[in-house]
Amino acid sequence: MTVTTRFAPSPTGLLHLGHAYSALLAHGAAQSAGGRFILRIEDIDFGRCREEFVDAIEEDLAWLGLEWERPVRRQSEHMDDYRAALDRLDGMGLLYRCFLSRKELDAALSAPHHQPMQGPEGPVVVDADRLMPAGERDGRLAGGEPFALRLRMAEAMAKAGPVGWTDDRHGEQAATPEVFGDVVLARKDTPTSYHLAVVVDDALQGVNRIVRGEDLFQATHVHRLLQALLELPVPGYSHHPLLTDAEGRRYAKRDRSLTLRALREAGRTPDDIRAMVGL
Repeated sequence: MTVTTRFAPSPTGLLHLGHAYSALLAHGAAQSAGGRFILRIEDIDFGRCREEFVDAIEEDLAWLGLEWERPVRRQSEHMDDYRAALDRLDGMGLLYRCFLSRKELDAALSAPHHQPMQGPEGPVVVDADRLMPAGERDGRLAGGEPFALRLRMAEAMAKAGPVGWTDDRHGEQAATPEVFGDVVLARKDTPTSYHLAVVVDDALQGVNRIVRGEDLFQATHVHRLLQALLELPVPGYSHHPLLTDAEGRRYAKRDRSLTLRALREAGRTPDDIRAMVGL
């Protein structure tokens, strides 16, 4: 089987050293196996993504000496693929509309008779549609109010059965997506979520080895569940450590002095970047 990896940034800022590390690892994994390396632009956050950053991403990666397949897939151009996946999940009876805002959910979950479990992203939301009378839900829908499409987690897990994955660094893993509760898979203003789009894209593009940072390790629990429900192939995973500064803080797009553009303008070379990230 041909090894296929990908680097999939969001164009919300300039690439920094942490991005370079992840891209170089993914590119190297494909190159060493004589495989394929894919660049994907994850631009579903319409409020924050900028075309100028798409151009900058390609410019920085080319400067590093990376080559990738073309054309580059941009998520914003493939909403029909995500809609088809949502329709399939909806046909299984696994989705529901949640009209409650984050503020309304927090108020409902903090009521004395509720004792929600705490998950990686805060209080776990379960059966949020049942926190609102059916008549009110119908009225909000008729009024065109925004809503989130949530996955009914308990039913989804029962349908999928036990799932897991193999991680190069962490070994065999049993997926426990229930710690996330009823995850949001789409919103009225954002027709897909990261969780849904990434598993659909990886399957359509034949990605079978996912190299990404440890900050996304927990998300893999949800991704494996969605792959099982949608009958998608199971890739191998390698979650690498995150690069940090001298104070132990992970690199972020706000660290403008450590963007590849700034380092290049300061006279650094691609070899310097590889040395800086330990490759």
